[in-house]
Amino acid sequence: MAVKLFNTDGRAIQEFVPITQGKVGMYTCGPTVYNYAHIGNLRTYLFEDLLRRTLEHDGYSVTHVMNVTDIGHLTDDADAGEDKMVKSAREKGMSVWDLAAFYTKAFFEDLERLNIEQPTIVCRATDHIPEMIALVERLKERGLTYEAGGNVYFDISRFPDYGRMALLDRQELQSGARIEIDPQKRNPRDFVLWFTTSKFERQAMLWDSPWGRGYPGWHLECSAMSMKYLGEHIDIHCGGVDHVPVHHTNEIAQSEGATGAHWVNYWLHGEFLLLNKERMAKSSGEFLTLSALIDRGYDPLDYRYFCLGSHYRTQLQSSWEALDGARAARLNLMERIGRLAEEASPSDGAPIGPAAAAFREEFFESLANDLGMPKAMAVLWALLKADEVAPLERLTVVLEMDQVLGLGLAQTAARRDELESELLALVRSREEARAGRDWARADEIRRQLAERGITVEDTPKGSRWSRAHRM
Repeated sequence: MAVKLFNTDGRAIQEFVPITQGKVGMYTCGPTVYNYAHIGNLRTYLFEDLLRRTLEHDGYSVTHVMNVTDIGHLTDDADAGEDKMVKSAREKGMSVWDLAAFYTKAFFEDLERLNIEQPTIVCRATDHIPEMIALVERLKERGLTYEAGGNVYFDISRFPDYGRMALLDRQELQSGARIEIDPQKRNPRDFVLWFTTSKFERQAMLWDSPWGRGYPGWHLECSAMSMKYLGEHIDIHCGGVDHVPVHHTNEIAQSEGATGAHWVNYWLHGEFLLLNKERMAKSSGEFLTLSALIDRGYDPLDYRYFCLGSHYRTQLQSSWEALDGARAARLNLMERIGRLAEEASPSDGAPIGPAAAAFREEFFESLANDLGMPKAMAVLWALLKADEVAPLERLTVVLEMDQVLGLGLAQTAARRDELESELLALVRSREEARAGRDWARADEIRRQLAERGITVEDTPKGSRWSRAHRM
């Protein structure tokens, strides 16, 4: 079925048509590794994972490229403020190199815990300085740059299409209204392609260039690395909605300015996660990490399930009550999958019948319509409750759905809802304690199991256990 996506560049739902039949080149803005990713950041990576899985399920071979910004970019997207990497390294008493390595590792551990597929290519900015310098030289040859105060700037007056995607002219924004004035700039919205030591005298990361020893502007890396690995015309570019007005606007200007041609066919942007009705951001000093959720008793997949309950272009309000609801729903889902696995019989027959096929079609049609997850999740639950569909057929279709959902339901089905070995050992120890009339020990083990979400019921035929809904 045809996949339709909302293209920020044009503000419209468009049918996805790849540049090369059967293949997709997708670039996603990765982390700036000066701190842990907060759960608002991770929502964007979850939406991008959903997009990739949807395309792969539809038969596309996806080359997914993600950058890692391990060169400090500034605390303001518009070339102002302090260097984030240097600031964080100073506060933590680490070198910028060790800081980048530490938080890069932490970021990819978070992706793994959330069951997010690893990018096909991960490219670190510090490994691609020559490509960035070469891109600046191309822009200079086309007359799109100027030098001032030792820095190299992009001259937006020489690129008539500047701000196209962000609709800057239609929003009637005053020139440079939110941008700290740099006296070296001809226009407040001009942006730096290459900084020299004139910006920060004690900058830790410096490279030689034709314009002096320095380092690249933040926007430059994504253009240089995406073109290196995906070519100068790519299918999809993703990121958070906060990237539209400055970062992605500047990426378009420098990429299309260098090539003289259209760069990205489809731009997709994920909306904010909100906490207490405010945008979550590291700069506020108050943000939640995935580890903080785990410490509070949530499974990482509880958060994945929570994010799957909303559309990626809708702001999502986060609260402990909402996360508790997502956790309870996911545990319920796992219990139902376990029961289906127990009830499924090869005699149910295959392939799936018309009723199950109708649920399958509706689910994937919802996904193909700009990743319509709320409706898709409703179809999933309707199928689970459809007693008229044989258990094996329901299980077969749900597991296919989970190839996109990424909730690990195949593992749940394979276990047939068996306890993990440690918990099963506790159940057996309790049975032994009861057999030896050690009631105090049996009660203590029951309490330990209850803390792990396991309810034990004693019957004339022995002990029976089940997973409780943890609230």
